[in-house]
Amino acid sequence: MKGLRVLELSEALNVDSSDLLAVCTILKLKACSRLSMLSFEECKMITDYYENNN
Repeated sequence: MKGLRVLELSEALNVDSSDLLAVCTILKLKACSRLSMLSFEECKMITDYYENNN
């Protein structure tokens, strides 16, 4: 497994997938839909973003 889909990560973080896609845009990640794959490094970046901004 190379990572998680946006939908899976949003469920794990308990956030809406559209909010997570907005964070992907802020972080300049190439996720464009709920089914986009995120690498583990990208998942870590997103998780860190939520921890630092909540």
